[in-house]
Amino acid sequence: MWTVIYIAQSDKQAEHIRHRLESEGFLVRTRQTNLSKQQFEILVPEAELEEVQEVLNDVLHSSL
Repeated sequence: MWTVIYIAQSDKQAEHIRHRLESEGFLVRTRQTNLSKQQFEILVPEAELEEVQEVLNDVLHSSL
């Protein structure tokens, strides 16, 4: 099952996160939210959730 791990505020941010996670070897999907055309959900397989969260934290902190 796929799980949402982050909601990006733009397509550009979603693609940056997706690319970084994929470069670490994770399966990643993005999809536009139903609430806003500006927001995109980042999804990963539930089995990889804990590992991805650690990498996601690094990605988000390096983007600041």
